[in-house]
Amino acid sequence: MNEVGNRNDLQNLRAQRKTLMRGLPIAAPIALFVWLALRYGLSPLPDMQAWPDRLWFAIGCCCVAVLLCLLLGIEAVSHERLVTAALNPLAGAESARMKVNLRYLQNTVEQLLLFIPGLLGLAHYCDDGASMRAVAATTVVWILARFVFWIGYHQGPLFRTPGLVGVVQSLLVLLYVCARFADDVAGIAGAVFVIGLFVVGEIYLVWINRESCVARLD
Repeated sequence: MNEVGNRNDLQNLRAQRKTLMRGLPIAAPIALFVWLALRYGLSPLPDMQAWPDRLWFAIGCCCVAVLLCLLLGIEAVSHERLVTAALNPLAGAESARMKVNLRYLQNTVEQLLLFIPGLLGLAHYCDDGASMRAVAATTVVWILARFVFWIGYHQGPLFRTPGLVGVVQSLLVLLYVCARFADDVAGIAGAVFVIGLFVVGEIYLVWINRESCVARLD
């Protein structure tokens, strides 16, 4: 019976994962279109030749992202606490809505730790107002993806996937910045080494979790 139950659990997990991942292939082309439209459709940003100016613009973009995505999430939780029994955080009276907002907040903090350094690094490797449009485009797509994630999460946990396109963007930007940095320090060998370490880590994580899944069936 345990083996049958484990197999049923695995089948349910696979079905949920399949549903979860359907949104990403739909959202990815839309996000790419928005990014490209902003990257090449915006006017070049003025006075971006100096690194301090590019840094300040990137910091400003980070501030806007924190304001719209993190602070609004904090406010959503705070306002609900003020009018419900969840005013006491230890009472365990959080509504389903608040629990989603708390999950969104935690995820947004995690994603900011990827987004901010990647964006600052991207600004460093842009050298003029035209290339700095990539920083603006990356910020806009990330903010929109956070809203899609938040709204989708309230519809149901499996509907949050389209918003994960912002996570993919942060990953790509961070990989680009790390590769450029490693190349500056140690040439192409350094870039290959750093990216290779990340790829090996990803492969190991996929393998170890797959092994754990197989072990539960044994």
